[in-house]
Amino acid sequence: MQVSEAMSTPAAAVPLRTSLGEAARQMGEYGVGSVLVVEGGTLRGIVTDRDLAVRGLGRGLDSGTPVEAVMSPRVITVGMADDVDVAYRILRRCGVRRLPVVDGQRVVGMLTVDDLLLDVFQRLADLLGPVAWSILEEPPGPPSTDSPSYGT
Repeated sequence: MQVSEAMSTPAAAVPLRTSLGEAARQMGEYGVGSVLVVEGGTLRGIVTDRDLAVRGLGRGLDSGTPVEAVMSPRVITVGMADDVDVAYRILRRCGVRRLPVVDGQRVVGMLTVDDLLLDVFQRLADLLGPVAWSILEEPPGPPSTDSPSYGT
């Protein structure tokens, strides 16, 4: 499966001079834990909810401070045409929870650990579906008295 099939779109993004307060508001509005920082269509960094708390509030910065003061400027990305196995390896190797998805230089979405967990759960459901149905047809536990006895 390609990354483009598992990613969330669009990725929440803000310009460099956006205030910490506005970035936090957008995270809340979109229900996300990070925003990408872009300038002129180019990815410049990422700000996570943890960055806001630790690098922002923890350092005594006010809500009007620009996001560039707390963003992580080195952003690890994944290509939209890459296989999700590539994303799994990057997440594991780099210890991040979010990967901006790019098509060339353009950001087209975000792939998170949560997105991949949904994929894993869907694959498990597909694999275990037939097993689950057989359990529903014959509930677990001791055999009932009206079922045939085997081996006795």
